[in-house]
Amino acid sequence: MAVTPAGGAPAQRLHRAARIEDALNKMVERRLRQRGWQPVITAYTGYGAPGWARVMARIVLTRDAEARKRRDKVRGWRSFTTSPVHDAPVLIRVGDQVHETRTDRSGYVDCRLTGDLEPGWASVRISTEGAATVEAPVRVVDPQVRFGVVSDIDDTVMVTALPRPLLAAWNTFVLDEHARMAVPGMAVLYERLSQAHPGAPFVYLSTGAWNVAPALTRFLSRHLYPAGPLLLTDWGPTPDRWFRSGQEHKRNTLRRLATEFPHIKWLLIGDDGQHDQEVYSEFAHTFPDNVVAVAIRQLSPTQAVLAGAIPGPAGDPEVVGSGGKSWFTAPDGAGLWSLLRDTDVV
Repeated sequence: MAVTPAGGAPAQRLHRAARIEDALNKMVERRLRQRGWQPVITAYTGYGAPGWARVMARIVLTRDAEARKRRDKVRGWRSFTTSPVHDAPVLIRVGDQVHETRTDRSGYVDCRLTGDLEPGWASVRISTEGAATVEAPVRVVDPQVRFGVVSDIDDTVMVTALPRPLLAAWNTFVLDEHARMAVPGMAVLYERLSQAHPGAPFVYLSTGAWNVAPALTRFLSRHLYPAGPLLLTDWGPTPDRWFRSGQEHKRNTLRRLATEFPHIKWLLIGDDGQHDQEVYSEFAHTFPDNVVAVAIRQLSPTQAVLAGAIPGPAGDPEVVGSGGKSWFTAPDGAGLWSLLRDTDVV
């Protein structure tokens, strides 16, 4: 059995906010365990290639595992009424190999593990003491694949129509996937891209919190978007700062994908409401061999104002710098497809 340490970096002094959060979580966890609460595992969709897989999950305490399953199907605020289980030993079976790791200070597991998996969809088994074993889906990318899609979520595949300062609160406390609308034509665009490139991975990259991953997954499935891993983030204090940076999360994730899949050229899809253009432009400049094109959904003037952007030619690659890559802009999926279908992207 292979043993994977919780982290290989030297210990560092935590930010005061992180220390306060950790102390509070430990106190709550201790009291909830005394009251009989049990751990439950929430598995997220991972990805990988033959020989390895990135596995992501979270372990929290809940009063009733069955109630937890029901709660995952309702509004987002309920998914925050849990307590993370920190530093818990976790066993993960990838193919024929079993690895041991531990949850981080927020109850998360995010590790790259070795194991023999066939291209396509596979699953890994995750277990910890006191919790039911769960299976996590993993998208295993064939080494022969040369094309993939990285997509933003809010205002790209899902209509937000909310001021950005309120978006986080909405996603956190109100989100019900039945109350959100898909951006017109985007699901059809993604399906056509999937048909044009069999086996291409679709990765959904967002600054949203992991707590709403089940709701977002159901939304994407209900609106017939291609299945793929959601790469979200954990809100709150980090070891060195008060709050995480959404832009840095996207930058770091794109760099990681370029390193893990050096043979894939990504079509980067986002919107012009916030920072997608700048992040994608920077990535295209730094990793030109890993970008085939950039497709930007143009928000309406009203949507742009709500998103905190200034209506205007923000989608113009000359404004943000295209990184020498083809740069397509349109207000919806049909418009983007009309631009992409006659290019070498499809």
